[in-house]
Amino acid sequence: METQSVWLGPARQPVRLLMVLFTAASLLLVGALFIAAMFFDSAIGMHQMLRPEGRALVYLTHVAVFGAIFLAALYLSDTQGSIEPKPEGFFDIVSLVCSRISMISIVLLVFVMFYEVVARYVFEKPTLWANELSLWIAGFLFLLAGLYAMQQRSHIRIYIIYDLMPRWMRKLSDCISVALIWAFTLALMWGGYNEARDKFLRWEAFGTAWDPPIPATIKPAILIIILMVAIQALSNLIADWNKAPESHSPADDIDEEEIAMLRRNLQKDDD
Repeated sequence: METQSVWLGPARQPVRLLMVLFTAASLLLVGALFIAAMFFDSAIGMHQMLRPEGRALVYLTHVAVFGAIFLAALYLSDTQGSIEPKPEGFFDIVSLVCSRISMISIVLLVFVMFYEVVARYVFEKPTLWANELSLWIAGFLFLLAGLYAMQQRSHIRIYIIYDLMPRWMRKLSDCISVALIWAFTLALMWGGYNEARDKFLRWEAFGTAWDPPIPATIKPAILIIILMVAIQALSNLIADWNKAPESHSPADDIDEEEIAMLRRNLQKDDD
């Protein structure tokens, strides 16, 4: 059954088709490189994947993999999760696409770790790059997950005093919160811009055998994604401005589905 489109509309099916094609191409290319590296001592390894130097197959693999990730993120962002609110802010779609990239990165992270285990203990060919690649992926995962949490209003919030306030004071508190987020963001960008720019321009590497450009990519990404978090906070403020006030209680933390599942399991044990 086809799920309802959230924002792609008529473009949903073309995006899905492109996603399937790019994913299939990625699997074929990565699989071929894996087999060549494991059994034929191929000249193209992970070191060359960072330094293509005119290798057309490496460039093609990059396009296929990153294209598949981006298209999958677009397609998956067009569905609304069971606990996700409907996107209403002007920046929500961007955050949802980034959130799907972070979800896909979890799968990639598991695959990298699985590959290292198989290579080390089955083929006795441990890698020099699995640890660094895991750190690289996890860094972006952490940053993008923070953006998604802001879009979902999932950061830790204490409502004891907030719920006692009248509506106008709640709005004032929200404005102060967003202003503080922006103040922190601007201060971070002011203090970190020069370092991030220098690391990126000199393409600073990690200093290991594989030597990935983790500092050159993560440092600018911190500033960019923190700025996106601030924009998302402003988007949330605008989207929630005219909504009816909400009240909170300890019952909000109760997961009815989980309780029902526990009851069913207990009944099975009794039977």
